[in-house]
Amino acid sequence: MSENNKKQLEQQLWNIANTLRGKMDADEFRDYILGFIFYKYLSEKMELYANKILTEDGLTYHDIDEATEEGQEYLEAIKEEAVHSLGYFLKPSELFSEMAKKGNSDNKEEGTSNFILDELTQVLKHIEQSTMGTESEDDFNKLFEDLDLTSTKLGRTEAAKNDLIAKVLGHLNKIDFKLQDTEADVLGDAYEYLIGQFASGAGKKAGEFYTPQEVSKVLAKLVTTGKTKLKSVYDPTCGSGSLLLRVAKEVQEVSKFYGQELNRTTYNLARMNMILHDVHFQKFDIRQDDTLEHPQHLGQEFEAIVANPPFSAQWSANPLHMSDDRFSQYGKLAPGSKADFAFVQHMVHHLAENGTMAVVLPHGVLFRGGAEAHIRQYLIEDRNYLDAVIGLPANIFYGTGIPTCILVLKKCREQADNILFIDASQHCGKEKTQNYLRPEDIEKIISTYRKRHPENKYSHVAPLSEVKENDFNLNIPRYVDTFAEEEAIDLQEVATALAAIEIEMQETDSTIASFCEELGIAKPF
Repeated sequence: MSENNKKQLEQQLWNIANTLRGKMDADEFRDYILGFIFYKYLSEKMELYANKILTEDGLTYHDIDEATEEGQEYLEAIKEEAVHSLGYFLKPSELFSEMAKKGNSDNKEEGTSNFILDELTQVLKHIEQSTMGTESEDDFNKLFEDLDLTSTKLGRTEAAKNDLIAKVLGHLNKIDFKLQDTEADVLGDAYEYLIGQFASGAGKKAGEFYTPQEVSKVLAKLVTTGKTKLKSVYDPTCGSGSLLLRVAKEVQEVSKFYGQELNRTTYNLARMNMILHDVHFQKFDIRQDDTLEHPQHLGQEFEAIVANPPFSAQWSANPLHMSDDRFSQYGKLAPGSKADFAFVQHMVHHLAENGTMAVVLPHGVLFRGGAEAHIRQYLIEDRNYLDAVIGLPANIFYGTGIPTCILVLKKCREQADNILFIDASQHCGKEKTQNYLRPEDIEKIISTYRKRHPENKYSHVAPLSEVKENDFNLNIPRYVDTFAEEEAIDLQEVATALAAIEIEMQETDSTIASFCEELGIAKPF
């Protein structure tokens, strides 16, 4: 897909979002538009699949008459195969295109109506019901629960709600997602674009579940260093799942994706995002619950772990956690007011021996004292798991300007006698109040990490003895000297310049005085 086509698509999508803007908050209309995109995707996928099955009979899915016995037999046969392969089923009359057409009809035919809200609600329920008792049930369960077609925010009357929804479906129906082109991830790109737009437009609330793509790219490249295939990738705070999918773009194959998310709406987004990116329902396991209090993947280890947990979130820090295998060996729990290291401990526990984890955290984790200093020392001195510390620019996350860092940890480190420090805080592009990582900034971070290359004012390979001398304080300026000497000032040059200015001022005063004399007015000096 060309860059120009992509821009056109993004513009169309944003225009559709604007149809709903003003009626509701950004994160609310996000749920509607992303939900309908997902419904359109499932419909087109279903139609393509059914048409393939019906090729031998010289039929298309739309040719089937649902009112006849023969039509019902066809549907039963197709349903059986579709639920097994796709994980769900839709009848021809339930397809997105049919609903869009009906909602935007002009009612010229006698006895027809363009009211679709009730029928649409039933269709979305049928998608979920078609998976009951099958392998895909958990992945489709309550996926559309945020699509409330009865909400007064859509309009005061049923007719007004119907008109708005029909208009959105009509706009979406004009977009070709090119599902037959397996190379073009049009829908995935569209979805990512919208999620990013909502995050930047809605501030922290939407930013909580969205990691900017540039940061995702850095994390993905870090954990896939030296690998072309991954058995598993895990994100304990997976949000909309974009970070997991980004990892897949860096390798030839990921056998299975794992994630956990606390927010129900965002959890639904993550499952939709997986399916939209053509990840088969058997290849992902996304759960909903509090990761620290109720971990859902106990006993499992993962080859790659990535995360952007909520910064300095509160957690219970319940003393009972001291008997939890994730935390017990450290001797101390992360403080209740800052769960950053609790997430690190959780991730380390789930990291495979040959795995790599990369996590975005606030800078405070590098130098705060108390229990955090104790955990930091244990990870370095007792376990020697810390591989690299990377300082990122401020203002690259939506809704927060605090400086952040990436910690890279491995259980089996190739360079076991040192830790790499990178200060990338000054290497970024600026757009209004937001900073962003440019392709060259990302490349510099990754190549420095992979080569463990020391560079003046940018990176430093610190022996473990140096870290120990610093009492395991990881504050980057202790290791990477970014002090810039001021240029020497040539006083003679300054004196000459001042003398020249003095002469210039005298000439100007003389000119002004002559003008005043001509005009017969008093001089201003």
